[in-house]
Amino acid sequence: MSDKRMIVEKKHPQISINSQCKLLGLSKRSLYYGDPRMETPENLELMGLIDKQFSETPFYGSRRMTLHLNSLGYRVNRKRVQRLMVSMGIEAI
Repeated sequence: MSDKRMIVEKKHPQISINSQCKLLGLSKRSLYYGDPRMETPENLELMGLIDKQFSETPFYGSRRMTLHLNSLGYRVNRKRVQRLMVSMGIEAI
């Protein structure tokens, strides 16, 4: 995808940026914002803990997983745990 971004000429005299993106099959947003943000090291650490605990207790949902992480000393809220679990593809049974 980055190769396509390099092809776009922002100051082309005849073809607009929008038209160039359409021709290349590239979203205009990706041209300006680049690659999606990577997870922070803290989130990666939390994801590792969530994965480990989920392997042991697959019935833990976001509420109980939040309580577990808080008991380990990590101050996280439920929405963050939900977002991380969704991004990991984890769902309680």
